Amino acid sequence: MPSLINHTFQNKQSGVSLIELVAFIVIVSIAMIPLVSAYRQSVIHNADPLIRIRGLEAAQSLLDEILSLKYDELTPVGGVPACSSAQAGSVTCNNSKDTNMNDVDDYQGWTDTPYTGYNRTVTVTTNSNIKLVQVRVTTPAGETILLASERANF
Repeated sequence: MPSLINHTFQNKQSGVSLIELVAFIVIVSIAMIPLVSAYRQSVIHNADPLIRIRGLEAAQSLLDEILSLKYDELTPVGGVPACSSAQAGSVTCNNSKDTNMNDVDDYQGWTDTPYTGYNRTVTVTTNSNIKLVQVRVTTPAGETILLASERANF
């Protein structure tokens, strides 16, 4: 005769309770707030470095172009003898703007738009036979990038 086996059932809990689930959701929600905020900021400002780099490239290319030119209209190729405003026997510096764009002074007040939304301006000032060339680029975001260099009379 088969024996009857005494089956005792124990009430074992598996899973999580509703209170534990709600507590987990609250804790995760609080932890997600700074993460979502940081992600939002990165999405909003992800194009800023590209805009700055394009503006910097526009400024650098024009500054390089200007600095590769002669110091002055009257400076001979090679720069020797240098023009001067004070020395006797040397060529007197012109330091004035003309339209042939073959020396540094010709870019004084020059403006252009290298890319849509970007504006580029040049300022050339002379002090003691040293010309300060400044190139300003304004980006579409309203930032101004300034590159400056001095060009000596040698």
